[in-house]
Amino acid sequence: MNIDEQTIIDLQTRLVFQEQTIDTLDKALQAQQLQIIALEKQLARMKEELVAMQNSPDFLPAEQEPPPPHY
Repeated sequence: MNIDEQTIIDLQTRLVFQEQTIDTLDKALQAQQLQIIALEKQLARMKEELVAMQNSPDFLPAEQEPPPPHY
């Protein structure tokens, strides 16, 4: 085996490892994207609930809230 054949084998080996690494990173990125989407949906629901609570007749702004009983 001459030096050119060994160089080609080394390059092919590196390519295989790079492809495996890219595939692993791609799967991690996809999982993170799904998690971000789920968190964005959860945040939107929480915002809706907060707005609904603020529009509730039972809601009092902080300055109108009575002090806690230990005061």
